[in-house]
Amino acid sequence: MAANSRTLEITVISAENLKLDRKPIKKNSSVTVRPDTNSQICTTEMDTEGGAYPRWNEKLVLDLPAHSRSITVEVQCKTSYGVRTVGTATIPASDFVGGYVPEGYLHFLSYRLRDNRGERNGIINISVRMKVPEIYACSSSTTSSHSRMGFPVAENNNFGGGVATGVPVWYGSYQKKHY
Repeated sequence: MAANSRTLEITVISAENLKLDRKPIKKNSSVTVRPDTNSQICTTEMDTEGGAYPRWNEKLVLDLPAHSRSITVEVQCKTSYGVRTVGTATIPASDFVGGYVPEGYLHFLSYRLRDNRGERNGIINISVRMKVPEIYACSSSTTSSHSRMGFPVAENNNFGGGVATGVPVWYGSYQKKHY
């Protein structure tokens, strides 16, 4: 992984209600994932049995450049006329990068697919996790098997020390943090 990119683990789970020329597809669908800024492409194996409701459950690893704004997920179907695009979804990077969740958080996402005419054509279900670089990965030399998240708190024999974690909670038009 280059210093100016992030590694994403994208699991393509399934799709729903896929159609080609307004008819449910019968078989042979696959998914291609690519970032908006470079030519790296990852593709799933072909689902030969799922028809209009295929399941892949396949993990793809993709380098997302730091300046990328989105990834594109494209469902394709192999027909007697060749490989045809069933539907496409553009997923903003802001849906899984940044915000109030830690790096390494597993996001389960569903997006509406659009065909080449811009009409609705099914739904794609994926999960996305940004891999945390090894230097930032949580590790503990204690006997605890739990990974820790948050800020270290000075250890004190009276209170046992540990980790403090703030969780943002939205109330109307302002934000409070509860500790």
